[in-house]
Amino acid sequence: MMNRITAARLMTILDETITLAPRPAIFFMARQLFTRYGFGNIDKDQRSLFWLSKLFNRDALVCVVLSHCVACSRLDDPSLTPKVADRTVQKTQQSASPRVAERQALFGDLHIHTELSTDAYIMGVRTRPEDVYRFAKGQKISHGAGYSIEISQPLDFVAVTDHAEYLGQARLAGLDLPTTRDPLSELLINGRVWEITLAWLETARAIQEHGFSPNGEAVNRVINRSAWQETIDAAERHNQPGVFTSFIGYEWSGDVGDVTVHMHRNVIYRDNNVSDRPFSKLDSNRPEDLWQFLEEQNRLGNVAMAIPHNGNLSRGNMYAPRNSEGEPIDSAYAEMRSTYEPLTEILQIKGSSETHPLLSSLDEHANFEILKDSLFVGEATLETIKGGYLRDALRVGLELQHAEGFNPFAYGVIGSSDSHNASSPSDEANYTGKLPMLDGSAGLRTDEALFLPEGMNPVTSWGSGGLAGVWAEENTRESIFDALQRKETYATSGPRIKVRFFAGHSFSEQQFEAKDAIVHAYADGVTMGSELKPTSGNKSPGFYLMAWKDPSGANLDRAQIVKGWVDDAGVSQEKVFDVAVADQRIANTVTAKFPDVGNTVDVSKPSYTNTIGGTSILAFWKDPEFQSDQSAFYYVRVLEIPTPRWSTFDAVKLGTVPMAPATIQERAITSSIWYRAY
Repeated sequence: MMNRITAARLMTILDETITLAPRPAIFFMARQLFTRYGFGNIDKDQRSLFWLSKLFNRDALVCVVLSHCVACSRLDDPSLTPKVADRTVQKTQQSASPRVAERQALFGDLHIHTELSTDAYIMGVRTRPEDVYRFAKGQKISHGAGYSIEISQPLDFVAVTDHAEYLGQARLAGLDLPTTRDPLSELLINGRVWEITLAWLETARAIQEHGFSPNGEAVNRVINRSAWQETIDAAERHNQPGVFTSFIGYEWSGDVGDVTVHMHRNVIYRDNNVSDRPFSKLDSNRPEDLWQFLEEQNRLGNVAMAIPHNGNLSRGNMYAPRNSEGEPIDSAYAEMRSTYEPLTEILQIKGSSETHPLLSSLDEHANFEILKDSLFVGEATLETIKGGYLRDALRVGLELQHAEGFNPFAYGVIGSSDSHNASSPSDEANYTGKLPMLDGSAGLRTDEALFLPEGMNPVTSWGSGGLAGVWAEENTRESIFDALQRKETYATSGPRIKVRFFAGHSFSEQQFEAKDAIVHAYADGVTMGSELKPTSGNKSPGFYLMAWKDPSGANLDRAQIVKGWVDDAGVSQEKVFDVAVADQRIANTVTAKFPDVGNTVDVSKPSYTNTIGGTSILAFWKDPEFQSDQSAFYYVRVLEIPTPRWSTFDAVKLGTVPMAPATIQERAITSSIWYRAY
């Protein structure tokens, strides 16, 4: 290997960078690169001049950059050779847990990929569906970057959801890429920054040029069916009713003509009665046709649902009130969507899709794991984000219900990971990324191992993933699927926080404090994901809110109820209520907000202490602004105390300054309870 980066190699990097960047992102990317390497900033008003004069002058840039990286040495990255942890993983119990009539909280991940997905294989993944279940049960598996990974606590349920498009073909296509020429671990450990950067760009370009088709080859139904059968067989081997649930599923990877604009859905089957092959975007790129396919499958006894995700990467298309042809939606559309898409995934590695600061400017906790401007996202504007976040979708649904009499967006919520490495890496202290070549090491995740324009690499603003929480009678496919179908679900950003949420017109504080409060709540009220019938007068229903910390995680800070409603003009509004805290803080008498919980994080270690906050929150609440003639939704958001973000753990490993934010407040977000006034 050469000890220096040459002008020719730098030219190659710049050419690849320009080729990769979609046109709307080039100006942003070039402005960041010029700033990073000493040219100063480029004013946005010069955008047109930039296109005409091509200020992205490679020769001038090369001169500046060469002065920064004559040696361009290797990065010492301890995350690639992790020490064997002295910790005990909680093993999966050998006997089935008993059925619980009042339901139990179960945690799982319904969005995991393997090497059967084209993008995963290109990016260095070499694990199969079998490995997903081994990992979820607490066994060690191999990461694509060459080291062993292990979950800190086994999951209760999991689904393998490989991309349906060209399923299984990449591993048999004889691809010539950095991840197929040599072991990826060798490149990441021994390669110099410019070599790793070229490999990063080459693999990213392979996906950009051909999408899910490896090298642009045609569909091979024989390979697809074989890979689908492998997925089914692995799920069947690992399903243990009462102990561990393995769902059969896949991902339909639709878009709007641009592969970076995600309209993706995961398809999850209730049992082992499944279709002969997955329905992919090659069959149809319209979600309406996916729902039609699921309707036909349901008639055949192959019961399944679709779960959309990454609305934050849909550029406003995921929850837009229009169909695939751009026409206003009608009641038939709303019925199909509600029937076959009861849930949406709002927390995962590629960020949060709950809400956005531009949509919820008065919500001080809205800025959580929001994707930053990058190569694949571009600059966030109200136009590009409206229609891409859950809270806005819930509000639009209320407006449609008010004006048209139907609501296509009455979604329940879950979290999951979208890991492409057969794992569920939502533990901040043990985060190992989504795609090995993209973010499989601390150096890649923090940009320290790459020579790229600042802001180009999207993974620096990704989160560590999420989990799906469900309240089900028992740990079986049927019981969990039914919980998903009735939307008695919630999303967490990774911790195993337990949250219950009920509403009822007859609920009282005295009943809430009784030992049989849960029995009473199910008998006389509704739970998360349900609709509360109208009432006369303006007396607010009662709400029961119960939250318990992750037994091995951080204390809780506060519980909030997010309310959305339509006013008399049919325009939706929203408000966040601080309902209760886990300690003795007193709410401000004017704002009704509780003060901050504080922060015990030591970013130099990194660590935190549970000396603030508390272990549980139990609250009875009534809406002080309730009006019986206004339809509304209510959902709960529970926040933990501040803890170190994954990027802070990575910075300590590398000996660098942590990226902002250095800390986060992990959370749980429930499905809504809807009050329908008419």
